[in-house]
Amino acid sequence: MKSKIKVGDTAPMFTLPGSDGQLVNLADFIGKKNLVVYFYPKDESYGCTKEACSFRDSYDDFKDAGAEVIGISTDDEESHRSFAEHHKLPFILLSDKGGKAAESYGVGRSLGILPGRMTFVVDKNGIVRMTYSSQLNFQNHINEAIEMLKTL
Repeated sequence: MKSKIKVGDTAPMFTLPGSDGQLVNLADFIGKKNLVVYFYPKDESYGCTKEACSFRDSYDDFKDAGAEVIGISTDDEESHRSFAEHHKLPFILLSDKGGKAAESYGVGRSLGILPGRMTFVVDKNGIVRMTYSSQLNFQNHINEAIEMLKTL
């Protein structure tokens, strides 16, 4: 799967509800923090749980690099709240009901049926510095993002 968003593009802005019901606007982070925005298929599924727990286990590395992690799926706020509590996830989970944010980033479907799994590193200026797509190499999403953040 290939994103329509390329390195060097301005990250599409979005406003989505978080697990606490509060709206989170990507623009609020611009000028303040680098971002790791990752799209994933489903709360509590095997691969998504492995990926989220890997982001959790490396969260201090992301914070040390001046970055915030934002996970996005089409699951609702209650599902995100339960998922975050169950796995002690310290980062932001957003609900993209209808998939508009995923669409704006060009996150499609794998094999035509599975929601996409893609990670984007966005710098403080709102510029996409890295895109990574792999449905099965969960840990590489984290490794690639950390390596990119080290260069910013």
